[in-house]
Amino acid sequence: MSKWNMIVDVARCENCHNCTLSVKDEHIDNDFPGYAAPQPPHGHEWIKITRQVRGSEHMVDTAYLPTMCNHCDDAPCLKAGGADGAVRKRDDGIMIIDPEKAKGRRDLVDSCPYGAIWWNEELEVPQIWIFDAHLLDKGWTQPRASQCCPTGALRAVKVEDGEMQALAKEEGLEVLKPELATKPRVYYRNLHRFDKAFVGGAIIADVNGETDCIEGAQVTLSKDGNEIAQTETDVFGDFKFDALPAGSGGYEISATHPQFGRCRARAELGDSVYLGELKLEA
Repeated sequence: MSKWNMIVDVARCENCHNCTLSVKDEHIDNDFPGYAAPQPPHGHEWIKITRQVRGSEHMVDTAYLPTMCNHCDDAPCLKAGGADGAVRKRDDGIMIIDPEKAKGRRDLVDSCPYGAIWWNEELEVPQIWIFDAHLLDKGWTQPRASQCCPTGALRAVKVEDGEMQALAKEEGLEVLKPELATKPRVYYRNLHRFDKAFVGGAIIADVNGETDCIEGAQVTLSKDGNEIAQTETDVFGDFKFDALPAGSGGYEISATHPQFGRCRARAELGDSVYLGELKLEA
């Protein structure tokens, strides 16, 4: 059976908050019996965007991570509230916290290791983003959150589980906190922009008596004597090795150019590191 999944491309999110605003527009002051009680006007972020800034000086990048209920297949909230119907898993993969049966169940908020369940103090009910199940049941092909995304950072897909796993493998999609083994249905592309680190720098040399950026230098990244990756400097002499584990320790960088020589440097990787200018010598 086909089931719903959400694919989030971190590299495309520009923090416009159209997704969060669409959820608020849909749910604040609107009651959808059997799906969700009204969202409070303040305090709840059923889709939340977190910012990550990496690097220093001119080599800085900022990434934005939209998070939401992961609609997990092995969800802790379902284990906590499934017996009495407070939480239910639909056949299409969508998780629903019943707005009536879950009344008073504040414990469900703490059951979610992703922090995606919100407590409505006025109505005394836990709430999540329901994937706009009430609209999908009316024939909508996308939730409002992905429908209104101007950059295509969010895209809902309804496919069979085997097809989704093949797609995730083919496109390098990841889930948040895979060590929890909750089997999320929200997948991320370019997640390294948020949870990994980079090593970068700029290659320069003396050219006709002046210091200049060197395009086309070959740069190699090694660790413990083993080559990990290669790249080439751009028109500004810059290079970057990305998707490295943060806090992974020492790396060696070597750069060569047939006209201007070579250089070497070391980097200790905690967070992302910009090494500055590295000068080629004949």
